[in-house]
Amino acid sequence: MGDQMEPTDQKFAKRVDWNLLRTFVDIVRAGGIGAAARQLNKQQPSISAALKRLEEHVGATLLHRSATGIEMTAAGKALMALCEDMLESARMVPHQIAQATKRVEGRVRIQVVSGIVSIEFDEAIASFHRRNPGIHIEIRVSPWRQVLDALERGEVEVGIGYDSGVRGGLVYEPLFVERQQLYCSRSHPLFGYRISQLKELESEGFVLTGADEIEVLTNLRRRYGLGTRQTGLAEDVGEARRLIVSGVGIGFLPISSVGSEVDRGVLWPLLHADLAPSYDIFLLARAEPARDTATQLFIDEVFRRIRAQRRP
Repeated sequence: MGDQMEPTDQKFAKRVDWNLLRTFVDIVRAGGIGAAARQLNKQQPSISAALKRLEEHVGATLLHRSATGIEMTAAGKALMALCEDMLESARMVPHQIAQATKRVEGRVRIQVVSGIVSIEFDEAIASFHRRNPGIHIEIRVSPWRQVLDALERGEVEVGIGYDSGVRGGLVYEPLFVERQQLYCSRSHPLFGYRISQLKELESEGFVLTGADEIEVLTNLRRRYGLGTRQTGLAEDVGEARRLIVSGVGIGFLPISSVGSEVDRGVLWPLLHADLAPSYDIFLLARAEPARDTATQLFIDEVFRRIRAQRRP
């Protein structure tokens, strides 16, 4: 009688064989029962039997065979999402235990593009350091292409930057939308004016950022013939700002990096808001299942804070 009154979810949790869930994930990831059997070095009938037992446990069909292998049913897709969460939680056990026992040491290597302004990222670093004072945090600054290359080569584990495409070996978490504006100095003849047509600026001297220039800006300049007269070059946003403030030329800068100069009347935004380009800045991590504890804890801290900010 007592067993009959027990909620269904509690009965399932008590009786389910966790190995069946892991086998289900292996089947899905391998793309079929036969492929999973080969990868696991088991007989195909035993894998088929495991799937059947799991389907009996959950009371629904999870997979259909198709000409291309297998297809997950709606129930299968729901279960797969839950299984992936469970496997991720299991993978995090040694990292969280190490943190709880205050034994975490190591190094987190981060590579970022210059001029990054992100309150969430700064708060994540501060919170992470309070909880893990024994972990050394190392930040390098480089052009965005070098950030991506360093991640792919394994020279760093975490990056912040722009990407014009998608690299399969990386995990992308949107950090914020960066907006750029075209600025001139107080000494420039255009100070105080707004430009309605970018073509008007094709004869102006530009300060460029070389390899650090975002592709969105490169394409915009080429479309309107901007920057053909280069009067300054700096591979760092801070140094580009210095040249523009000094009157060497006009140039694009992230809006978030020049607030004080605009407020003090040192720099002037030339473009109307609807002409100012924008693009996504991502938190990037190597898509490897095995990370050292220091790096994994840092990534979890940053991802948690970023995702919390996006919740309604």
